[in-house]
Order: sequence, then structure tokens, then C-alpha cells
Amino acid sequence: MDEWIEQFLTYLSVERSLSPNTVSAYRRDLKIFQKYLSERSINSWNSVLRKEIDNFLTKRRDAGINPSSLARELVAIKMFFRFLAQEGLIKEDPTAVLETPRLWKRLPESLSVEEVKRILEAVRPNTSLKFRDRTCLELLYATGMRVSELSVLKISDISLEAGFVRCRGKGDKERIVPLGRTAVRYLRDYLTKIRPKLVKKNNEPFVFLSQLGKRISRQSLWKMIKKYALKAKIDKKIGPHTLRHSFATHLLERGADLRVVQEMLGHANISTTQIYTHINKERLKEIHRRFHPRP
Repeated sequence: MDEWIEQFLTYLSVERSLSPNTVSAYRRDLKIFQKYLSERSINSWNSVLRKEIDNFLTKRRDAGINPSSLARELVAIKMFFRFLAQEGLIKEDPTAVLETPRLWKRLPESLSVEEVKRILEAVRPNTSLKFRDRTCLELLYATGMRVSELSVLKISDISLEAGFVRCRGKGDKERIVPLGRTAVRYLRDYLTKIRPKLVKKNNEPFVFLSQLGKRISRQSLWKMIKKYALKAKIDKKIGPHTLRHSFATHLLERGADLRVVQEMLGHANISTTQIYTHINKERLKEIHRRFHPRP
């Protein structure tokens, strides 16, 4: 069973050009499923029936796994069995008619404009590292980049004169996202005044560096967001993509075209972007409930 998982992961990496982070997530999800099957003495992928997949997902849900993680695990399982069927390694795909329950889809948490402002202003850029942190946060909110994309951002990806940044997203797909005046100002000052203090090797291509002069990791960026959200006393669940979600929500609230937002976020399918229109509807309903005299 392990061998077939590794074949599938190689396929994702080589033929589908998925990022190492995505491949790692698929490996983790499939190993969890494999362990579940092993506990039930199922040691062949040919022996897996649809009911076993249903039982696995039910058990995971009852264990408190959040809906987005459950949906991702199901996607991993479906892609895996589709691959096995295409390669002729199994006789029948048990997930062929298995749909992702809509109830598992959870609206992403976003912040208000005021809450974003509080997080940004929680960073007083009075040291080199704090100025770097403020620039990171300004850029995440200005562009809607993923933290993984910001982590690998290179100096060659930035055009301050034109006011654009080039992002490398999932599947190594590139997109161009505009920068606002504030982000340009912070980036220019960071690159000219702060980064030279952090860099240890002159040929270092990455924009944001750690105290050791190496590329800042996505884990460090996530901790940074959480740290300043805590400092700003934001009473919401903060995730690594909170500023990305807020970027999309605020653009759509102000009348931005859905297709344009899709392009800036790097979504392959517009249905992924449409979830932010649902956020707006939920917010409108909440405002109506709070302020209408007859809710």
C-alpha cells in the first residue's frame, strides 16, 4: 500500500507540478486513511469499499476535525483512487460517485478594515526586524498573497516603479498583482535601508530574510501574523491566510469585479473566489439582525 501512495505522490509532483507543501499534505492525509484501514485489517487498496471511506470521514468528523480539513482529506482520497483506476492498479474506483458534502465547506474568517489596521499598527517599525515584520504584513494585505508565496518572493519579482509584484502560486503558476502606495513605500524603505542589514550573502535572491540572513519561512510568517493579532487584541480565530481572506472580502465589499479578484488571488476556479461573496451576504444578514427594529 505504501508503494502505491509513493507512486501517486510522484505523479503529483512531477506530472501535476504541485508544490512540495501540497504533496506533503496529501501524504499526511493518505497515511491517516491508511492507518484507519490497517486497524480494520484492510491491507489492499483493491479491498476498499465506499462504506469504508464514509465510515472514515464520519469518524474524523466525530473526532472534531474541522470541515476544511475533512474536505481536503476527501479530495486527497478521491484523487488517489482516481489515479489508481487510471493506472489500472485497482478494478473499480470506490469514490467515483462520492461527492464532497457542502456542509463541510466553512467560510474563511476575515477581519474588518479597522481590525486589519489594528494589526498593522501593532507593529512599531522601530527596529530592523520590526520594520521587516510591518513590511511583510503590509504586503500580505496589499496583495492577498499566501504566506508561502511571500516566503519565496524574490527581489526580481518586484517592480516598485510599475507598482506590481509577481507571485508564484500553486502548481508554480505565476500571476501579477498590483501594489498600493503604502506597500510600495514600505517595500522601498525595507529594500534600501533594512534588508542590507539582514543580508549575509550578496547573492541572496529572497526579499524577506531572517535574523540569520536566510529566507524567512512560512511558519515564521504565520507566527508573525498570530503574534501581532494577539498584540492588537483581535478576538477572532486567526489563521495564516486571514489577511488574504480580508484582502478579497474588502475588495468585493467595495465593488471589485469577481473575475479580477480571482486573478489577483490566483484561483484556478472562480467558484473558489465566490465563497467571499457568501461572506458578504452573511455580514449583511448579521447587520440586518442587529439593527432592524423587527429582526
